[in-house]
Amino acid sequence: MTKSNEALKNHLNQLVATHGVFFTKLHQHHWYVKGPNFFVLHEKFEELYDDVNEKFDEFAERLLTVGGKPYSTLVEFLEHSTITETPYKEEVSSDEMVKMVVEDYQTIQADLVKGIDLAGEAEDNVTEDLLIGYKTEVDQTLWMLTAYLGK
Repeated sequence: MTKSNEALKNHLNQLVATHGVFFTKLHQHHWYVKGPNFFVLHEKFEELYDDVNEKFDEFAERLLTVGGKPYSTLVEFLEHSTITETPYKEEVSSDEMVKMVVEDYQTIQADLVKGIDLAGEAEDNVTEDLLIGYKTEVDQTLWMLTAYLGK
């Protein structure tokens, strides 16, 4: 196994952990959103966590395919994620929730750029294609969420 393959496997595992945490954070927003945009955001957060769950599974399965062992516990997710969880202890406005989601997607976007580079170095076209396709989706999601915020 080459060093670049190991680096890619480690990065894929980090993406698994990050998406495990993000999935939960999006549920939190889905459950706690309030206000005049409740119906729109409640549905949007559900759509986002469904998408994140799909990617979470794809990254874990790709990691298994290339000989890695995906993290599979909450402790591992929290330890290795590039985003952090934020317990819901006080009310957060719907716009603040969207801003938090934007920040998390920006972190994921940077993770994907790094992963695309690592996949290229490892000459793993399948993983590279997977990450490029997902980055395209993340870019569009960020544009839409930013537009929602009026920015």
